[in-house]
Amino acid sequence: MAVPVILNPAARSSRARALEQHIRTLSPAPEVHITQQPGDAERLAFELASQGHKIVTAAGGDGTVNEVIHGIAKFNATVSDCAKHAALGVLPAGTMNVFAHEIGLPGRDLEACWKRIQNGARRAVDLWQANDLFFAQLAGVGFDAEVVEATTSEMKQRLGPISYALAGLRVLSRQAPVITVHIDGRPPIPGALVLIGNGQHYGGPVPVFPNAKNDDGLLDLIIFHERRSWEVLQLLHSITTGNYDLCGDLDVLQAASFRVESEHRVPFEIDGELGQSTPVEFKAAPFKLNVAA
Repeated sequence: MAVPVILNPAARSSRARALEQHIRTLSPAPEVHITQQPGDAERLAFELASQGHKIVTAAGGDGTVNEVIHGIAKFNATVSDCAKHAALGVLPAGTMNVFAHEIGLPGRDLEACWKRIQNGARRAVDLWQANDLFFAQLAGVGFDAEVVEATTSEMKQRLGPISYALAGLRVLSRQAPVITVHIDGRPPIPGALVLIGNGQHYGGPVPVFPNAKNDDGLLDLIIFHERRSWEVLQLLHSITTGNYDLCGDLDVLQAASFRVESEHRVPFEIDGELGQSTPVEFKAAPFKLNVAA
C-alpha cells in the first residue's frame, strides 16, 4: 500500500506545480492527494486513516500539518488500541515549517524526509488540545493570534513570511487585551499575552523555550504582564542568553493543563493557525501522536 501524501499547493502557480511534480517523483511513489480548500487536509487524513493507512503524510507548512494532525487524531480517538493508531509523516514544503524543524527533519530535502517516512522509525510526541482543537508544537493567546488573524492568505502568497511582520505592526497599533491565566495550585496570573510551547521552537528556528521537551507531558508558558517593548527586549535577551531568571516582567513556567480567560474576546492560535477565542482550556489529548522522524 503506497504511503499517502496530502499536498496543499497554496496557490495554483508554476512553483506549486513544480512541487507537486517533485513529490510525484519520490521513490517509492506516493499516493498524492491535492487539497482544494481549507478543511480538505483534515477530511482526507481521517478518510485515509480509516481506510487502513498506517501513516498519513502532510506536504506543506505548519498549517497543513495541523490539519492532517486533526484528521489523524479524530481517527485515532475511535481506536482504543494505540498500536493501531495512524502516524504522521511530514514533507516540509510551506512558508513556515517549525514542527519539521523541531522533530529534526533535514530541512526542505524532500528525498531525505521521504526516506525517514519509509524506514518505519516512529517516535511518540505529546498531543495537546485547546478546547476541542489539537496541536503538537505551539499555541498562543493574544498578540500572535491577532497577527495570524490579520494575515490574509493573499498576503502570505504574495509576501511570504514578511506578511506576518506587516500584520504585526498593525496589531501593535491596537490596545493590548487583558487575559488571565489559571493554573491549579497557583494564584491567577494576569497578562497581555501568553506564548505556549510543546517544543523548543516558536515561529522559526530560534529556541524560545530552551527547556521544553515534546514528550514530557508539560507545556512551557511565557506570560507577558503587558505588551510593551520592554517585555519584548527581555524576551530577546533571554532567548540570546538562554536565561529567563532575570525576566521580572515575564512569567516563565510549565504546566500540564491551564485555562485562559478574558473579559473581551481574545483569539488564540494553534500551530500557527487561527483557532477560536477565549475562554480556552489547554490540556493533554487522551493519546500521544506517533511521528515519522
